[in-house]
Amino acid sequence: MCGIAGILALRDGAPPPTREELGRMAAAIAHRGPDELGAYLDARAGLAHTRLSIVDLAGGQQPLCNEDHSLWIVYNGEVFNYVELRAELASLGHVFRSSGDTEVVVHAYEQWGDDAFARFNGQFALALWDSSRRKLVLARDRLGVRPLHYCEHGGCLFFASETKAIFAADASIVRALDPVGIDQTFTFWSPVAPRTAFAGVRELEPGHVRTYVDGRVDDHAFWRPRYPEDAGDGFRGSLDDAVHAVRDALERATRLRMLRADVPVGSYLSGGIDSSVVAALARRATGDRLVTFSLRFEDAEYDETSFQRMMVAHLGSEHREVVVSRRDIAAAFPDVVLHAEKPLLRTAPAPLMLLSGLVRRTGIKAVLTGEGADEMFAGYDLFREAKVRRAWARHPGSTLRPRLLERLYPYLARSPVAQRAMAAQFFGRDFASAGAPGFGHGVRWSVTSALKRLFSPALRDRLASHDAVGELLASLPPEIVRWTPLAQDQYLEVRTLLAGYILSSQGDRMLMAHSVEGRFPFLDPDVVALADSLPPAFKLRVLDEKHVLKRAAADLVPRAIIERKKQPYRAPDALSFVDSPAAAWLDRKAVVDAGVFDPAAVALLWGKCVSRRGEAQLSNADNMALVGVLSTQLLHAQLVRRWPSAGTVTFDRLVEPAEHAT
Repeated sequence: MCGIAGILALRDGAPPPTREELGRMAAAIAHRGPDELGAYLDARAGLAHTRLSIVDLAGGQQPLCNEDHSLWIVYNGEVFNYVELRAELASLGHVFRSSGDTEVVVHAYEQWGDDAFARFNGQFALALWDSSRRKLVLARDRLGVRPLHYCEHGGCLFFASETKAIFAADASIVRALDPVGIDQTFTFWSPVAPRTAFAGVRELEPGHVRTYVDGRVDDHAFWRPRYPEDAGDGFRGSLDDAVHAVRDALERATRLRMLRADVPVGSYLSGGIDSSVVAALARRATGDRLVTFSLRFEDAEYDETSFQRMMVAHLGSEHREVVVSRRDIAAAFPDVVLHAEKPLLRTAPAPLMLLSGLVRRTGIKAVLTGEGADEMFAGYDLFREAKVRRAWARHPGSTLRPRLLERLYPYLARSPVAQRAMAAQFFGRDFASAGAPGFGHGVRWSVTSALKRLFSPALRDRLASHDAVGELLASLPPEIVRWTPLAQDQYLEVRTLLAGYILSSQGDRMLMAHSVEGRFPFLDPDVVALADSLPPAFKLRVLDEKHVLKRAAADLVPRAIIERKKQPYRAPDALSFVDSPAAAWLDRKAVVDAGVFDPAAVALLWGKCVSRRGEAQLSNADNMALVGVLSTQLLHAQLVRRWPSAGTVTFDRLVEPAEHAT
């Protein structure tokens, strides 16, 4: 895994990119690729690359070009089916000089143009510069595993894996929080691409290609999620057929991600079914040593040690673990926010960053994880909640149907279903829209949006005409109304939480903080296509989540893990900061300077936290509010107010065409 950055002069007369600018950009994301630094520079475009060596390139160091040196690439990620694509391209007459996947991407683009990206089984963000046509192509993988940001400023386009590299390129680029991006975060838990948390900075949407040529810009999707639109469309076999198909697809996906590497690949092990299935299939794929990694917590409420050790004994893996305290979370949080580059409503990314540090210290550069299983196979309580609420909406006077809510959220200390009368009021809303897309997420969005009570009057005024939910719903594909309710809920979960939070704040950013590559078998294109094609009852059978996956895992994972109650990954929130320097981050002057929150409301919230000294006594909303305020304040302090220069780097390889060097 790597980091990429670059600059394009968008018009004649715009300042050409310089070696110094590229050096500053590369330095800002050097953590993404500490093994090698490369750059390409001509009068129109500059490309920079920081390499984390996972696959031996054997002559294919980046930036890499085609035969006539007209097409150059910088590339972050992996195309796991590059061996098969290479053979196909060779049969079509393409000649290869290197052994890795990067040159395969170049030749695939030469052969198929934008259609090449849909052929890739991988996770990638890339930039292709066609110097002969003065054409820049940016592309990002289907589900947004790898990040890619861009910003237009002073007649130039700046792009990079992380926003901090864009800010490092040119001190005159405005650094400010984006009110709409903040509003989206306090609605959906993350900005929704192409929005980011920063004004003027955009993120390429997952599954999209963006092209710049002759002053024109084209942005289009090469892939979108698709679900059956009628009963005859989609998977046609029985449930047993689906179980076998899911098992086969996951075996292929895991084997591919274990074996397409020239370094050892480890596996995360949380103690839940998703990571356990992946680890078990990884162990079978290699047939020998497997290194597994787990998070443990000092707080018993969040700890899953017993299930982790059960699975370790089952696998016989070489196991490593890190025990995380509240103090550890508070100490790591500033760095977590700096890497996440967006406000966070939970502290859950912090332990994951500490875990990736352990992975790196162990000498492992790549790990498999179980991310994506909940989205693809309907594992979240949100999907069960939506099913209950839709059934209740059909008979709003029923007293039995709302009782089903008592089977949800058993892991929350202050569960919204704990008191029947309160639960009925909490979940029994908006029944008139039960048939519309977005109904399933309505409760979550409403609860999260309530945190905006902390916004400053000035920010509330600026957002008075902005409707985050309405804007999102207006952007949905027209065919969504023909999908099943579960498919609608899954699509929105993929569009918002998966891309913006799970794969970013809890995924790529925390892994790459320590130069570790994450690999995600559940997000393999064949697995995704199969899961999306399945009937809803195969995934959510009555209220049994991930039913088909559980059956597919029957001989892989101990029964106790398959049958355990759903416990999503969480970490201590507000309690982590009570005895930390957090008070300084919430200083009235700092809050006023950032301009996002009302200082009086923040002081009241912080006082409430300190006086109660723990989230067991704080509501879930107050926990999210405190973490959201702290992270936003840190984001402003570190990337807006006091962005520290990362310096520059000396490139190991710098390519300058002769006419430019002259």
